[in-house]
Amino acid sequence: MSIEQAIQNAAVSVEMEGLHIDEQSKEWCRKLLHGEMTKEEYIRRVLQKAGATAL
Repeated sequence: MSIEQAIQNAAVSVEMEGLHIDEQSKEWCRKLLHGEMTKEEYIRRVLQKAGATAL
């Protein structure tokens, strides 16, 4: 399975639960899986987007 297929499968699964994954979040996931972003950076961005004020 390609990275793109994995992301799409995960997005569909989440949407079946009534949630939505936006393109920015999918892009961060792509960068993480391609090694263009560290796991720490990914987590920081996701938490910041969610409005978390402390790690």
